[in-house]
Amino acid sequence: MLDQYKDRLIEEGIVGKEKSVSNILAAIEKSKANNIDRLITGLGIRNVGKQSAKTLAAKYADMNELMNASPMELMTLPDFGEIAANDIFDFFSSEKNREMIIKLGQLGVNLKSLSALEKKDDRFKGMTFVLTGTLPTMKRDEASAIIESYGGKASGSVSKKTTYVLAGSDAGSKLAKANELGVKIIDEDEFKKMIK
Repeated sequence: MLDQYKDRLIEEGIVGKEKSVSNILAAIEKSKANNIDRLITGLGIRNVGKQSAKTLAAKYADMNELMNASPMELMTLPDFGEIAANDIFDFFSSEKNREMIIKLGQLGVNLKSLSALEKKDDRFKGMTFVLTGTLPTMKRDEASAIIESYGGKASGSVSKKTTYVLAGSDAGSKLAKANELGVKIIDEDEFKKMIK
């Protein structure tokens, strides 16, 4: 679909080589299959960052459900207060913004939540995990996705509210902080037992 733009990009000097153009177009096509948390983050809604976007993607089956969510409903989500809920509601109340989402869908951008569809159960509900170091067999993104599929939250920083720190080799300051706060530290083997 995007191949029609290849010659134009080269002609206008936006990209100099055919291979570079092909790589860019392939990356755009690939991005269309991303989970909707990436799209939500990219929309630039006030007070909605990467973690908030992941929470929304885990809750709502598609962008249409999210666009029709009320502020009261949004406020029931973890870490969503009145301000963020109203900012989301206001963003999707704009006809211009709603039309943009519809056009993105028509262009092939994925509007369905992969994480909501993949949700398994709520065994980690109310739990916050922090990942640190290099895990033996899992990438950290993969472990985070598993945590979220079981209703948990993957955070970037250790606090008193952290339930577990999942630590691999070469773990640094986060591990030290967990020890200092008395947060339970687990390794990949223990984590795997929790998700059996």
